[in-house]
Amino acid sequence: MEVKEQLHSRQWPGEDEAYREARNALLQAELDLERHLLSVAKLRQTLPPGGALKEDYLFDEADAGAATQVPLSDLFAEGKDTLVLYSFMFAPEAEAPCPACTSLVDGLNGIAQHLEDRVNLAIVAKAPIRRFEDLAKSRGWAGLRLLSSARNSYNEDYGAVNAAGDQIPAFNVFTRHDGQIRHFYNAEQLYVDQPGHPHHVDRLWPIWNLLDLTPEGRGEDWFPKLSY
Repeated sequence: MEVKEQLHSRQWPGEDEAYREARNALLQAELDLERHLLSVAKLRQTLPPGGALKEDYLFDEADAGAATQVPLSDLFAEGKDTLVLYSFMFAPEAEAPCPACTSLVDGLNGIAQHLEDRVNLAIVAKAPIRRFEDLAKSRGWAGLRLLSSARNSYNEDYGAVNAAGDQIPAFNVFTRHDGQIRHFYNAEQLYVDQPGHPHHVDRLWPIWNLLDLTPEGRGEDWFPKLSY
């Protein structure tokens, strides 16, 4: 890629001309990519209304030690009309949850308090709520709303189960307007037949964004090594 002009005057100790030329080309590519990402975000934000919520799903939730049920409509707090739901891969019969999902949710737990002024956020798993709650305690998740879809069809209806019946990590956004809840967005890269990882939630996941800035990159092993 040709860089027609110097983009800034900063240079780093010991760098040579070859490094600066290559870094300038990379910087131009980074600027182009960021502009494209912002244009894609604008397209996403201007989507027309999606389909009406199929049903007001009842989720299991732990409340002060007692298991209760909460409808999806009650996940919208006063003054916040966007609901973000991440489908966590933790099947009822599984000995442990997906380590990659666990890594992602570790990160969401860290930023949940910063999101709460803007959007509603919850994590949904098919595992029974008690198992989900025990996992959360072991991971130190204190700022996340955790729900079990063990007794409803949310996972099946909104793309968190594949054709073989296995759990997959769907990401959905719903909106509320004039009392009606509609589906706004699903990270549909997950369902495209393509080689390798779908990258559908990479921008939510700090670990990959950091590793992409290193010479080793993210490597071929997509699953972090976690202990439970």
